[in-house]
Order: sequence, then structure tokens, then C-alpha cells
Amino acid sequence: MANFFTDNPDLAFHLTHPLMQRIVALKEHNYREKNTVDYAPQDFEDAMDSYNQVLEIIGEVCGDIIAPNAESVDHDGPTLENGRVIYAKGTQENIDAIIKAGVMGISLPRKFGGLNFPIIPYVMAADIVSRADAGFANIWGLQDCAETINDFASYDQKERFLPRVCKGETMAMTLTEPDAGSDLQAVMLKAHYDEEKKTWFLNGVKRFITNGDGDISLVLARSEERTLDGRGLSMFIHDKKNGGITVRRLENKLGIKGSPTCELVFKDAPVELCGQRKFGLIKYVMSLMNSARLGIIAQSVGISEACYREALTYAEKRMQFGKPIIQFPAVYELLSVMQAKLTASRSLLYETARFVDLYKSLSHLSSERELTKDEKAELKKYQKLADMYTPLGKALASEFCNEIAYDAMQIHGGSGFMKDYPVERLYRDARITSIYEGTTQLQVVAAIRGVTTGAYLEQMREYEKEPIKPETESYRRILIHMTEDYEEAEARVVVQSTEFIDFHARRLVEMAGNIIMGYLLLFDTQRNHEYWKTLEVFLKVARSRNMANSTFIGASNLNDLGKFKYGSTN
Repeated sequence: MANFFTDNPDLAFHLTHPLMQRIVALKEHNYREKNTVDYAPQDFEDAMDSYNQVLEIIGEVCGDIIAPNAESVDHDGPTLENGRVIYAKGTQENIDAIIKAGVMGISLPRKFGGLNFPIIPYVMAADIVSRADAGFANIWGLQDCAETINDFASYDQKERFLPRVCKGETMAMTLTEPDAGSDLQAVMLKAHYDEEKKTWFLNGVKRFITNGDGDISLVLARSEERTLDGRGLSMFIHDKKNGGITVRRLENKLGIKGSPTCELVFKDAPVELCGQRKFGLIKYVMSLMNSARLGIIAQSVGISEACYREALTYAEKRMQFGKPIIQFPAVYELLSVMQAKLTASRSLLYETARFVDLYKSLSHLSSERELTKDEKAELKKYQKLADMYTPLGKALASEFCNEIAYDAMQIHGGSGFMKDYPVERLYRDARITSIYEGTTQLQVVAAIRGVTTGAYLEQMREYEKEPIKPETESYRRILIHMTEDYEEAEARVVVQSTEFIDFHARRLVEMAGNIIMGYLLLFDTQRNHEYWKTLEVFLKVARSRNMANSTFIGASNLNDLGKFKYGSTN
């Protein structure tokens, strides 16, 4: 029987990172529930044992049920009947298995029926589920929305909605409209308050809503009349039991076909205000989107893992010219680079998750008591790092995911183009990762601030100071040289016009990300020497990419911009 947690030692490696002691102590408030809640951990070792047990359960469900169902779910997909979504048979089996396993509400407080786990084991579960079926990961992963309710809703709302999520009810993040995709300030779904009924009602249309027929939805709507920007938007909670929303159509997608993507019609849909009016976009959606983007990094890594394994298995078995194709340099180089990109992406994922864990735990602690001076500084530090790393990770991990899927199909040759092999489905599923929850181009817009403020460079210098084993010093020297090249390219760009900065933003963000991932792999090698080969391969790839970007930047000037406008070849 397959287990997608125990068969992947990289997961256990990241789960045992040294920062976990601090993260768990903060999440558990120094284990204060150990004498009042029977399943609360007694100490760090007890907490880690719980994480491992739950991840093993998820790994088993993924290996034995979700992954075997993936092909049929992709083929059948959801259907629409009388304005309601009917999941594919395999999807419903997956949901039933997850509910039976008791692994919904992983990160929610125990008082609402959750497990009170940190973000890291939850993200690790998302990594595992995505490897099994990326489409189902969207349905399961939308429990992220419950974190927003836990962070910003009233206590009464938490008591009513969060236990339902922990028992297995599904959620939806209802943001996008036909004329408001990435530009959420343009949302026009109308919210009006009925003074007589003392209730908010919504009217309008939403589009491209993942799992849009979920049991509980977070909806962004315009609550302030005669407004056109983000300050007129509020967040609302919709309970499917109260009606008012109809699914008008299901989108026919390229990939993640098991996940229903809906167009919704709101007709006097009764809802509850979540948090304060006017803060829907500028506070709540920003928090929600950051959580969603972390989930897409995990999804990208999970798909990459599946692609790499399929390619490796095929290359070991496929015979050509009297030997398995893995013995050909053109193939084993591809596999080696795929593994390096996968491992680097995963290291960036869990570094980001650690930063999120630390700042969120400290933030929750601040609502209970005054933080000490050191704790306030720690909160500020980790929130800044989480904000820097989330768009960086989303951009790079999703692009790597697409590259790995491409190479996995290439290794399969013509067979990979056929539906006989899972890699065809994985290739299609990978494509969305660099598009939804903000395209790569939008992630670059968010990440470029880390370039222009010098924040990424500052973090590289911090990594540079970390103690390492003497035998790995040569790798640090490579990273220092790469940092110097990056600093020179950055200095050349940031003194120019805004348009010039925007033009080179992707190159600079990619350069920064490659160096940061290089350092993370270097630190991984300190804890496990087996990572040295992956580090070496990744540095060769990263250095060549950075050199290409640096050369392009060095050879360009303001006059060049016109040559690239509107596809001009003059």
C-alpha cells in the first residue's frame, strides 16, 4: 500500500527543521492545553509525534484512494444539475475518505474542533494531496478560508462556521467577476443592507470561482454606494443553506478538471458581514490571498513531485537501443535538473511557511497579551519576510512546476502525449499554477519591491553570515559571486525610470530567487550531506540563468524599451 508521506524523506526532513521548536511552542502557547484537552500535546516531542501520525494518515489516503481516483475524476469531472454542482464519483469518495480520516480543520483551534497544527504540517499535507490529485487539492485546500474567519470574524461566527469546516463541509473563495480578475478593486457585486430584515443581501455575478458551490463561502462585494475602488468593498460569509446563489455554468478547463470552476448568480443572497465594512479588499482579501498563494506553492511542489516520479519510473523501464533510456546523458541530465528544481522549490516553500507560522503565531499572541520588545521585533521581522517570500515562491515554484512537467512529458516521448500515462494529466494540471491566485507577472509586481528596497539583498547577506561546514565553503563562494552580480544588475536598474525597472523586474526577481534557493539548499546540506549533489546541480543551472539575465540587463538601456513595445521588430 502506497503512503505519500513515508515514501518521501524530504518531507520528514523539512518537518524537523530547527525552527520547529520555536514554532510549536508559540502555536501551543507553551503547551497550556495539555491538562485540559485530551489530544493536546504534552511537549514538543508529543506535538511532533501528532504531526507525523496525521501526515501518515493523509499520505495513506492519498496513496490508496485519491491518487488511484485521479484519472477517473479527470475524465468524468463534476456536472451541473438544477443550478447545483455534483462532484465526480471519485471526488466524493476522496471527500468521504478525508472526512473519515478526521483531517479537515488541521490548523484551526481545538475549541472549534480543529487540530491546532502550525502552518507547516498543513502545507505539507497540501504538498502530499497535490501530488495525488491537484484538482482535489483545490477542494480540500479551500479550508484556508476558515483561517480568514478565525482571524477576522466575530466569535459567534467562529462558533457557528468553524466546527462545520472541521467536520468536513467545503468552502469557496468568491472574489473574481467577469470584469474584475486580477484587478479586484473593480468588483461590483452589490451588497445592500435591509433595515427591516436586519440582513445583508448580494446581487450580481461572480466568475471563475473554484468550488463555487461550496457549503460556506467568503464573498467580496461592494457595500458602499457610489464607490469605485477598494475602499468600498467588504467581506461577507454566505451559508449555502440560506440559498440565493445559483451555479449558472461550469467552466470547461484544460486541467484540474475534478475541481468545479463556477459562474455564480446572486439573487438576494442573504449573507453576514465578516469583520469591518470597507476592509474587505485592503485587509481581509490580502490575508486570504497570501494564504492561497502559499497553497499554490505547495500545489506546484506536489505536482512537480508527481511529474518527477513518473519521469524517473518511465526512464528506468523504457528500453531503447538495448538499454534503459535513463542511461542516456540527454535523459539523465533532464532528470537531474528536474530533481534540483523540485528540491529547491520545496526548500523555498517550507522556508516561507516557517516565516508565516512565526508571524501568525506572534500576531495571535498579541491579541491575548502585550508582546515584549523582542517579540514585537520578531513579529515585524517575520511578517516582512513572509510578505517578501510568498510572491517570490509563488512565481518561481509555479514556473519550475511547468518546466518540470514539460520535461517529464519529453522523457515519455510520444507516449507522454497519450492519455495512457498520468504525465499527460499532470502536464495539463501544472499549467494553471502560474496563472491563478495571481499570474507570475503579478507575483513579480509584488516581489519587485523586495528588489528596489534592497530587502532581498539584505537577506542574502544574512544568509551569507550563517555558519557552515568547511567542506561546503566552495558553494558559498559561488553564491557570494552570484550575489555580487545580482547587486550590480540591481544597481544598474533601480536608478532608472519606473518603466525600466518594470521591464527588468522578472529578471531581477528570478536572480534573487535563484540565490535564495541556493542558500536554502546549502543549509539543507549542513543537516543532511545527501543534498550536496542536488545543490551542485542547482547552482550550475541557477548560475547560468543568472548570468543570462545579468548579461541582458547589462546590455540594455532606456532606448531599447521601444524595440519591445507592441511586438515591434524595428
